[in-house]
Amino acid sequence: MAILSKVKMQLEQNLPFVLYVLPNQTKLCGLFQKDNSIHDFIGQSGFVFASFDDNKKYVIPSESSYSIEEEFSFDAVNQSEVLMNYSENEKKHFEDIVQKAVNSIQKGDFEKVVLSRKIEMEKKVDLIETFLRLVNRYPTAFRSLFYHPQIGCWMGATPEQLIKVENNHFETVSLAGTHQKSSFEKWSSKEIQEQQIVTDYILDSLHREVLSLKVSEPFTVEAGSLVHLKTIITGDVHSIENTKNIIQNLHPTPAVCGFPKEKALQFINENEGYDRKFYAGYLGLWNEQEASANLFVNLRCLEVEENKINIYVGCGITGESNPEKEFLETEHKSQIMKSIL
Repeated sequence: MAILSKVKMQLEQNLPFVLYVLPNQTKLCGLFQKDNSIHDFIGQSGFVFASFDDNKKYVIPSESSYSIEEEFSFDAVNQSEVLMNYSENEKKHFEDIVQKAVNSIQKGDFEKVVLSRKIEMEKKVDLIETFLRLVNRYPTAFRSLFYHPQIGCWMGATPEQLIKVENNHFETVSLAGTHQKSSFEKWSSKEIQEQQIVTDYILDSLHREVLSLKVSEPFTVEAGSLVHLKTIITGDVHSIENTKNIIQNLHPTPAVCGFPKEKALQFINENEGYDRKFYAGYLGLWNEQEASANLFVNLRCLEVEENKINIYVGCGITGESNPEKEFLETEHKSQIMKSIL
């Protein structure tokens, strides 16, 4: 494929690029920057890559990049489970933070917080091969491979849309709750409450910027070997400026941060003990001329370093959370990335 030859050239020349496949699509798309400069995102068209804390917002701009699209032939891939492999220290450390969060919630400090882990693996990977496995295995996700020599290399298959806007019509989702598909029976009150917090926050963030709103009933969706609880929220937006305001208001949502946002963020910063970087940030397409956007939350992702892989996983904590169950949820989520390595 010409697009993969172009990826190899960009890597050899240390030039930025992004490969992506939209959910349920069979077209492999690439944007290949002509130089290695950093472009801060201020609204120009291209592929946006933003950090969790929203302090770093970059773009591979359309106007100074080559664009290539090719149909991709998909292979049927069986889901494979990887044996869980973690240290007791890792488990205890995360469970202690979860218990601390539960205590804070029960005291009334905040309603929900999303806690995460960074799993480090000594491993060197073939970027193209690994990405193609990812594309094959998770056809319903937004799959991407982002590379910039000065920003980093990230790969992921996210099930969560931040916002989609076309012809002034927008769509976003409230996604929370996680179960193994194989053992799922029904949602608990804890999971229903967790997802409702996300929905309520999104609706509150939207109403000042939109002309109309329509909200679906919550329903169960599959993402690889997992299931989640999802609500679709749609409506009409005034302008591209309102879209920018919506993103500013939404990010980070309670699905990746917590609620109320400021108190949850403070707890995360004081207790997680590492920098999330671009994990739980957002990424995707922005077109200023057409006033359109197709942005996703950067979940189910990994960061590729020289001889190391960092896998990022998290889970929502409420007053009913069980620390061991929450740790095992992060392990199940990590299987998505471990299974492609």
